[in-house]
Amino acid sequence: MLQSSLLDGVKVAVIADTDSRWKWVLATAKQLTTTPPDLYLRETAARPSERQLVEAGADPSRVRTVQLAELPVVLAENPCDVLIIGLPGSGVQAVLQAMAGQWTEPKRPILVSGYVGIIYERLVQGLYHRAGSDVIVANSPADARAFTGLLAAAGFDPSAVVTEPLPFLGSPASAAGADGVGALTFAAQPDVPATKADRNYIVTRLIEHARRHPEQPVLLKVRGVAKERLTHPEPHPYQRLVEARNDELPANFSVIAGPMSDALDRSAVLITMSSTAAVEAIHRGLPTGILTDLGIREEMGNHFFAGSGCYVSFDELADGARPLADPDWATDHGLAGLERGALAARVGDLLGSELPAPRPFFTAQRSAVYRKRLLAENGLDEAGRPVPVRHRGIGGRVLRRLARWVYRNGYGVVAPALRRLGA
Repeated sequence: MLQSSLLDGVKVAVIADTDSRWKWVLATAKQLTTTPPDLYLRETAARPSERQLVEAGADPSRVRTVQLAELPVVLAENPCDVLIIGLPGSGVQAVLQAMAGQWTEPKRPILVSGYVGIIYERLVQGLYHRAGSDVIVANSPADARAFTGLLAAAGFDPSAVVTEPLPFLGSPASAAGADGVGALTFAAQPDVPATKADRNYIVTRLIEHARRHPEQPVLLKVRGVAKERLTHPEPHPYQRLVEARNDELPANFSVIAGPMSDALDRSAVLITMSSTAAVEAIHRGLPTGILTDLGIREEMGNHFFAGSGCYVSFDELADGARPLADPDWATDHGLAGLERGALAARVGDLLGSELPAPRPFFTAQRSAVYRKRLLAENGLDEAGRPVPVRHRGIGGRVLRRLARWVYRNGYGVVAPALRRLGA
């Protein structure tokens, strides 16, 4: 396995927005060098808290907030060899467009993009937003096959794709195993399932399991603490659903937060709807259950695990079921037998190369309407340069503050309210 020390001395910078993407960029940076990277934050309504940044591995005092439109200038003033982009597809595309429109230095950074977790929707959409990156990280052989075919069909170099395990996956030897009495842990997701009734069902079944098995801890592992924003909005936080119950909770049931790895260290079995935590658990060799009580549906993401052998219901768990992932499925999906080092090797090869200007997929000729809209939403004109700031002075400041308030409350209040109306 290629060691990260191979690229020590290389200057890396990362840019990310939400909590999960910060974890990905920082863990990916560690695959390249032990030198701490420069840290850039794209401001969004889901800005991570200081606790979330620290948990991801970032020093909040070193984080600099930037707009995507100004990123090329910032990088020119603070040179780096590699930029790891931890943004949604449209954000990656905006970075590529900005770099293509503004970069004038003789040497530009290697642009690395990828995916925070499993890909169960928008594969083509997400990939073409990332097309033009020098390196696109695929997390499994299955993803790599799909990526290379789609890139080649669009006239892009498929060698940009490298296959590397998700960077936060630990060693399989770190699995706690199912010997003795470990916890049954449910890994929650902010938006799956979406309705209050379905989320209450899960809480009820977990409490019932705890009552029937008083010898086994039952943990409801949540993504964040109260009022913290996550990558996906959470309409009905599990903590509040538990607090709203009138019945007495069993002593062996608890709601926990913190790193997923800590929860897995305490677990004998991991259950979830479709959380990336299942990927970590399968990689460790832990029994892992993908719940089917609410169906198998694309919008919940649990269809990704078809063929894994991990589907299970609460009734089956109560009867003692402890599913283990099929080895062939786990290997093809990057959860077993995949060595690290392809990313560092690819970046090492590119370090001595003269890189051309980025060539994004979306051009004025190919996607005039969409490209113009995407650029405008990220403060860029049609040439990929920053749009001059308007509304200066007191009135402008008031307008910007009002816009920020609407944006944040639209994310945390209005959107969940609309979901409840449709639930």
